[in-house]
Amino acid sequence: MSLGAHLIELRKRLFIAAIAIVVGGIIGWVLTDLFVWDAIQEPVLRVAEAQGHGPEGAPGGTSIVFPTISSAFDLRLQLAFTIGLVISSPVWLYQIFAFLVPGLNTRERRFTLGFFASAIPLFLAGCAAGWFVLPNIVRLMTSFVPEGGESLLTAKEYLDFVQKLVIAIGIAFVLPVFIVLLNFAGVISAASIIKSWRVAILVIVLFTAIATPSADIVSMFMLAIPMIGLYFLAWFIAHLHDRRVERRNREEFDPAV
Repeated sequence: MSLGAHLIELRKRLFIAAIAIVVGGIIGWVLTDLFVWDAIQEPVLRVAEAQGHGPEGAPGGTSIVFPTISSAFDLRLQLAFTIGLVISSPVWLYQIFAFLVPGLNTRERRFTLGFFASAIPLFLAGCAAGWFVLPNIVRLMTSFVPEGGESLLTAKEYLDFVQKLVIAIGIAFVLPVFIVLLNFAGVISAASIIKSWRVAILVIVLFTAIATPSADIVSMFMLAIPMIGLYFLAWFIAHLHDRRVERRNREEFDPAV
């Protein structure tokens, strides 16, 4: 394919992915009122109840506030987009793989289904892992509020925190699949992956620092450690693939081997 054909193909894939995210966002808008927002604010309500400031307790403690008149509407839009991104993940993940498939030969294309089938559950599992650790992180971070003080969490900042935590871990779980796919496509080798491990760790740490609040060191390491482990796992799989390709090439050009 020429460069122009690649750009046209990329535009097509991005358009399909965008439509899927918009449709998922519409569904997310409906789901927000049904149960999503109640589930998101539940960790904060648990902390407030533990502090004795629940619905039947004294005012104060920990709570979510909407500081501007448009805060509630903005939050719902952002939440709908996040839900749409998760719901439509099978579609936009497939578009990414479909764009990369022409770079694979006939033998390697059969692995595409395996990559795609593993990327979706890995992304959803990463999102679920982020959701699972969310209550513990909320409880930990609010525990630093001094006695007698109040922790007023603005709705946007709290949702940004939840969004970064859930989506970032989901992406972290999928990254090894893309690294292995690029290796199978011949774009990168296992040697180049392991050679760049210092740069990869630095990028991962920077990514997790951006994905979590500046003071939340615990969350940063909870993201960074599994991402680093998954990076080396991707290198190991790529290493096995490169060895298999090298052995097959030797047998092809030297029948005596």
